Amino acid sequence: MQSPTPVASTRMRDVLGHFASGIVVITAAGRNGPVGFTCQSFASLSLDPPLVSFSPARTSSSWPVIRDIGSFGVNVLSADQQDVSAAFARRGADKFAGVPWRPSDNGAPVLDGVCAWLDCTLWNEYDGGDHTIAVGHVHDLAADPTREPLIYHRGSYGIG
Repeated sequence: MQSPTPVASTRMRDVLGHFASGIVVITAAGRNGPVGFTCQSFASLSLDPPLVSFSPARTSSSWPVIRDIGSFGVNVLSADQQDVSAAFARRGADKFAGVPWRPSDNGAPVLDGVCAWLDCTLWNEYDGGDHTIAVGHVHDLAADPTREPLIYHRGSYGIG
């Protein structure tokens, strides 16, 4: 049996861009201050035990720091937080500059204005090709039902 023809990454990105997703910022309290990154690949995984998953790129400089800390926050961005998404997607900048937050019980930054947040510890990590699949055990969470989520669809924010 022949192996299937490889799928080009540009085609994969274009086709899967038709699936709308939310945007989260993964945060933790590092030794040298808070650390975080924007992530589009987030999902609920299990209710019992309460687990979520997300997939940071293997090239991420923030994920290894957060992995070593072992606890982290998931901040589900609100529709008006495109600037926060962009800030946490940058490399080498002070991502928390001008972004108000408070610490969760585990110390992870909970960003002001998010529509939901989760406080987690790392459950496990798996190989995911050019990404890693991180699974977090949820210890606390809350939502603001008055806020709409930030949606990413077809390479831009919002549906349209």
